[in-house]
Amino acid sequence: MRNTIKILIIICGMLPGVYLKAQQVPMYSQYIMNGFLINPSYAGNDGYTTLNLTAREQWLGIPSSPSTYAFSFQTRWLNNSYIQKSTNVRKDIVKPTRPSRVGLGAYVFNDRNGIINRTGFSATYAYHIDMGSFGSRLSFGLASTFYQFAIDLDGAIVADINDEFLNNYDRVVFIPDFNFGVSYTSRNYYMGFSATQIFMGSLTLGNAAKNPRTELGHFFLSGGVKVPLAGDDWMLEPSALIKTSDMVLKAAQMDLTTRVYYRNDYWAGISYRTQDAVIMMIGLTYDKFYFAYAFDLALTDIRNYSYGSHELSVAVKFGENARRYRWLNQY
Repeated sequence: MRNTIKILIIICGMLPGVYLKAQQVPMYSQYIMNGFLINPSYAGNDGYTTLNLTAREQWLGIPSSPSTYAFSFQTRWLNNSYIQKSTNVRKDIVKPTRPSRVGLGAYVFNDRNGIINRTGFSATYAYHIDMGSFGSRLSFGLASTFYQFAIDLDGAIVADINDEFLNNYDRVVFIPDFNFGVSYTSRNYYMGFSATQIFMGSLTLGNAAKNPRTELGHFFLSGGVKVPLAGDDWMLEPSALIKTSDMVLKAAQMDLTTRVYYRNDYWAGISYRTQDAVIMMIGLTYDKFYFAYAFDLALTDIRNYSYGSHELSVAVKFGENARRYRWLNQY
């Protein structure tokens, strides 16, 4: 445990007082709710088949403010799946299915920021390696992405309709790319690293005007510790997420989060995003369904014009407990 705390202290101290200057990729306040969206190695990590819907409205009240919608699916490939058993001619004794090392996932998304609109999908392959009898595992993930990058001038106020840049720029292009991630999870802590937009738009399709691309590679470093409190009903989970583009320190941003769980059915937390916002979050579980809500209170001058940012996540999980480690409660 002491080594784990030291690791988190190092992570938290790596990039103090710096911030993300531009938002090219979607921002999620509840990245813990569905870490698969920023790190492909989490696909199928918990053994469940999971459907997750995330909706985020940023800086509500400001026209054309950023909004993000993502729908994801992930599962763990089974060595003895329901389909395989149903095709057997002779009925065998039904035994609990066990997951293989392969995780699969996919998601579709729409991210709008002003006149810029991105719509696309991603398909993920993950490989999980068990590291010990207590469920520790090392995971790797690779995702292929394909999205449409579009500029929509409808409703935009343009000072010069003859602007050479606007008239010569391709309004719609298509960009294939790849994301990579690695993570380590155990009973008491987890950590992960991922890189997105690895090719930085160099494979742009439909760029007839040969305009230079401005896509950046993005990197995420995360970690967290699970600390049982009095009895088995309460648990404390401090965590940290560092985001940067092209490994530039001055373009980095950090989320420091603490959540408290009660019987893993209810949780509440608070997060601080460096030089940006304080985030309050709550969530609950009902049967197979998971609900979570986050409210971002801006710390910058934009708070004078906005009603804050709102993010809602809804998930449903399928699969018996025999398919997963009972202690693992990631979304």
